Parts: sequence; C-alpha cells; structure tokens
Amino acid sequence: MKTQKNNTRFGAAPPHSHHRDLSGRANCRRALHRQGSGLQRQEKRDDDPSRRAPVHRQRPARQRPGHRSFPARRAPVRRQALRAKRPGRRDRRVLGRRPRARGRRRVQGTNVVISSPKGVLALLLSVNILNYIDRQIVYALLPLISADLKLSDAQAGSLASAFMIVYMLAAPPIAWLADSRGRKPWIAGGVGIWSVATGAAALAGGYFSLFLSRTMVGIGEACYGAISPSFVAERFSPERRGSALAIFSLAIPVGSALGYAGGGLLGEAIGWRHSFWVVGLPGLLLAALCLLLPNDPPHKATPPALAGYREVWGVPTFRMITFAGAGMTFALGGFAVWMPTFFHRNWGLSVGDAGLRFGAVTVAAGLTGSLLGGWLSDRLRRTDRTADLLISGWGLLLGMPLAVAAIAAPSLKVSIVFLFLAETMLFLNMGPLNAAIVSVTPLEKRSMAFAANIFVIHLLGDAASPTLIGLGSDHFGLSRALLAACAALGLGGWVCLAARKGFGVDADAAETTA
Repeated sequence: MKTQKNNTRFGAAPPHSHHRDLSGRANCRRALHRQGSGLQRQEKRDDDPSRRAPVHRQRPARQRPGHRSFPARRAPVRRQALRAKRPGRRDRRVLGRRPRARGRRRVQGTNVVISSPKGVLALLLSVNILNYIDRQIVYALLPLISADLKLSDAQAGSLASAFMIVYMLAAPPIAWLADSRGRKPWIAGGVGIWSVATGAAALAGGYFSLFLSRTMVGIGEACYGAISPSFVAERFSPERRGSALAIFSLAIPVGSALGYAGGGLLGEAIGWRHSFWVVGLPGLLLAALCLLLPNDPPHKATPPALAGYREVWGVPTFRMITFAGAGMTFALGGFAVWMPTFFHRNWGLSVGDAGLRFGAVTVAAGLTGSLLGGWLSDRLRRTDRTADLLISGWGLLLGMPLAVAAIAAPSLKVSIVFLFLAETMLFLNMGPLNAAIVSVTPLEKRSMAFAANIFVIHLLGDAASPTLIGLGSDHFGLSRALLAACAALGLGGWVCLAARKGFGVDADAAETTA
C-alpha cells in the first residue's frame, strides 16, 4: 500500500489509467472522422454551381465539458478554412441567389417601387382625378375659346362630341390589346397621350387643330378608363373590393367639379391657353409614376377580339348590369348639362352662381354616396353574395323620387336639399357596380368587359340624354323634360335588382374559368 501511494505521488500512472487513454484516443479518431467527412461534403457543395441554396458553415462536433482533446484545438483552423471557401455576395449572384436588403419585399420578375394595394389605389386615384379634370375643363373654357377662335355654337358643341365618340370607339380594341399583351404599358401610355394632347390644345390656331387635340384626349382616356378599374380591383380581396372601387370612383365628382370650377378660375386669371398647360403638364409626371406599377403579364387565354366581346356580352348578369348603368348615366348626364340652367330659369340665379351651387352639391353627394356605397356593400357581402347589386338597385330606386322632389320643390333651399339626397343615392353604386362586373367576368376578359360597359352606357346614356332633354324642353318645358328623365333611374334600379337572380351562376362560372 505504501509503494502504491509513493508511485502515485511521483507521477506514476494510477491503476486502470490505460482504459481512459484508449477511450480518449477513440473519441479523438471519431471526431477527426466526422470533421473530415463534413469538410468533404462542404467542398463538394461549394464546387457545385447548380446548387442554389446558400452554403452554411457547419459547427464542429460538440465535445464533452472539460474535454481537452486534439480536435478541440483544431476547431479555429477549420472555421477559418470554411470562411475562406464560403461564397461572398457577388458569388451568390452567380450561384443564383440575389442578396436582399433587410425589410425589402421581393417581387418576382420586376423591380417594383409601388407594389402595395393602397399605393396602387392612391396613384391611380390621382390619375383618375386628373382624367376628369382634363375631360371637363374644355367646357368651362369654351366661352373664351369660342371668342378667341371665332367658333360657332355648332363647332363648339362638336368638340364635346369628338371626345365622346372617339372615347367610346377606341375603348373596345384598346381593352383587348391590353388583356392580351399586358395592361401596365397601356395605362402609362394613355396618361402620357392625353396629357400631351391637353397641353397641345394651348397651341391650337383654329377649329381643326383643337378638334384633333380633343380626339387624342379621347384615345388617351380610353386607354386608362377601360383598363384601370380592373387593375385596381385585382389588388384587393373580394371582401374589400367594393370600398376600393368606391374610393377610385371619387374622381368622377371631384375631378369634374375641379374641371368646371378650376377651369373657369384659371381661364379668367391666366387665359385659356395657359390653363391647358397647367392641367396638361402634371400628367407627364403621373405617367412616369405609372411605370412603377406592378408588372401585369399578358393573359395567354385571352380570345380573339370579336369572340371575346361575344363571350363577355353573352354573360346575362353583365348585360343587365350594363343596362342599369346606362339608366343611371342617362339621368346623371342630363342633370349635369341642364340642372344649372334649371336653377337659372326657375329660381333666377346667375349662370355662375347656378353652376357653382350645382357643382358643390355634386361634389358633396359624390363623396358621401361613393364612400357609403362601398362600405355598405363590403359589410353586406359577408351575408349576401349579391350585396353589390342590392345596394346599387335600391340606390337607383330611392334616388328616383328624391330627384322628382328636387325638380318639383317649392323653393331653392328645398330643391338643393333633395338634389343632394338624390345624388347621394345615385352615387351609391359607383363602387359596387364595378365590383359586380369584376365578379362575373374572367380575369383574361375583364378589361374587355369594362370597355364594353363604357361603350354601351355612354351610347345609351349621356351621349343621348342632353339632346333628348333639350328636345323635350322645347316641346313640354324643361321641368317636365327633367321629370321624364328620372324614369330611367327607376328602370335601372329594377334591372339591377333583377340581375341578382343569375349572379351566383355567372360568378361561379367566372371563377371556374379563371
């Protein structure tokens, strides 16, 4: 016992120490084998350019606490070797992986700056407001233009006809091209075309050059008006589509009022030629911003033009929605032309005061009705699939007696109150009707559907109603002619409610086709 104790004290190996040496050497060999095989696999992965996954550094095998073996001392050398072999940011691009900044959203196939649905809606709403400003400003400047260029009333009136006819005829072929070749270039190009044409009107030296300018404005706005509603609608889910399109439709009352009021003020302040420059040049900036919209790839399933429009018009619900919209457009178009004259003749207002009051009522009612209609349709759609048609139909039906009350009112104040309520009911369907068109048409034919809708509602609506109301006024008086126009609202509301019967079948067919 003493001998063993002395041997241990002077450094001799304790009993059974060779067992620990053998187990430590075995662990060392196993760790070296694992490291060697890991490095071989890592080198094969780095040398293979077809592998697109990023190369991750493997950590050394964990050692037991307190274990001081040879592999633990070699670990830093291995990390340094792996760091040298790891591909850098430039090498990752070669391997197929593009480095991405923190917080940046990747959009496949394009460098998009405006990619959020709200950003797209805000930009296209701004463009749509300018759309209606450029469309309506010529009517506010018409007295100044006619006096300067020595235009007759027939020539002045033909400027409006030139825009509307070209706008209706250009929309169908442009929509087919946009569906088959992508919509984004047509949106940006259309904004640029009508902005340049509006600015070019300032250089007009006579009737023909001004007529040509208005026709080009019609072509540019056809590119935008037939394509943008479906482009906006597809950024939002069906539950939020009604509100989005209602906000987009705010441009109709706001832009029209700014065109009338702003055009008149600009014309008096700086002249009609400089006024066209002021409203035309901002469109070039908006056209450049439209190039930052999300890419819209062509729809390969888009049929030929004639066959596509035949298929769109063959959807029963779409036809009924279009006829209902034509009834509303007939009445609103007639009111826009003749209500200021009605105020002037019946209540003795000046021409400027009558136009200002009607414009203010239209803007307030348009904002209220459009937002309320979009909100109501989105809420009711949770329980009723046909909420868009329900809101639109009842809005037209309720608007008819209110419009009659505005025309037959005993005083100006009562007339203005009922006019505000009537237009609020009519503007309820601005977003819901467009959302219903999106629901019943397949993706590859939606721009064509909006183009067909534009053609029919303007052909049967505001392209005809001012003339018919004027003829009725010559024979029966303006009040009776306006009262007769209100019947179109009741007819449109009835057609809209009747369209609910086949809405589910057509909507399911559109989803199946898409």
